[in-house]
Amino acid sequence: MISRLFARSRAFRPPTGAVPAGQRVYAIGDIHGRLDLLDQLLETVEADNASRPNADTQIIFLGDLIDRGPNSAQVIERAIGLIGKGKFRFLLGNHEEVFLKALSGDLKALSFFTRIGGRETILSYDISESEYQASDYPELLEMLQKRVPAEHISFLEAFEDMIILGDYAFVHAGVRPDQALSHQRASDLRWIREEFLGHDGALEKIIVHGHTISADVEFHEHRIGIDTGAYASGNLTAMGFENDARWILDTAS
Repeated sequence: MISRLFARSRAFRPPTGAVPAGQRVYAIGDIHGRLDLLDQLLETVEADNASRPNADTQIIFLGDLIDRGPNSAQVIERAIGLIGKGKFRFLLGNHEEVFLKALSGDLKALSFFTRIGGRETILSYDISESEYQASDYPELLEMLQKRVPAEHISFLEAFEDMIILGDYAFVHAGVRPDQALSHQRASDLRWIREEFLGHDGALEKIIVHGHTISADVEFHEHRIGIDTGAYASGNLTAMGFENDARWILDTAS
C-alpha cells in the first residue's frame, strides 16, 4: 500500500503559489457517490499525512459528493462521520445545490435533479427502482423528503462557497474572471464553466476547483482542476499543498 502510495505521489511546480507556513492542505475532487473510492482515497491521504512532519492539516472537499455514483447517501454519512476526527471542510457543489432545492419542495428542481444524476441519489435513500418508476414528481418528492435524514440536510446546508488559503482559493466550479473574489456570486462558484475555463492569464488567487472533468489534473496559470471523473473513471483525485509544494494522490493505482 505505502509503496503504491508514493508511486502515485507526483510533485508539480507551475503555477507557483503557497499556503501559509505550518499548514498542510489536501483538496479532494468530485466524489459523485463513489463511497468505495472515497474510503480508498481517505486512507491514502491519511498515510501520506502521517509520513510527513507534523503540520496543521485540513482536508477540503470541493463539492459534488452526490449523484451519478451508487452511494450518495452513504458518502454523506461517511462525511458526517469525519466531523471531530480532524479538520474537514466542505464546499457546496452544484449537485448539492439542486438536491437541497428539490428537498425544499421545488418540483422543477426535482425534475432537473433526476436528469443530472439524481436518480442514483434517490435510489441510495432506500427508494426502490420500482417505487421510483411508478411515482410522479409529487409522489417522488414526498418519498424523498421522508427518507432523507434531517441530519443530512443540515450538514449540506452548512457547506461553504469558497475557502482562501495563502495564494489559493478553493471553489467548486470556478470564478468569474472579471470580478474580485470578494464579489463572486455563489451561482458562479458552483456552475461557471466556459468563461472561467477559457480565461487566459493570472487571477487574484490560483483557483483550485472540480466540476469540469479531465483525464488528469489540469495545471494553468490561473487554475488547477482536479475532477478526474471518479464516478465513471474510477479515479478519485486529491492534491496536497504545503508551503510552495504540491503533490497528487489518487485511486488510479
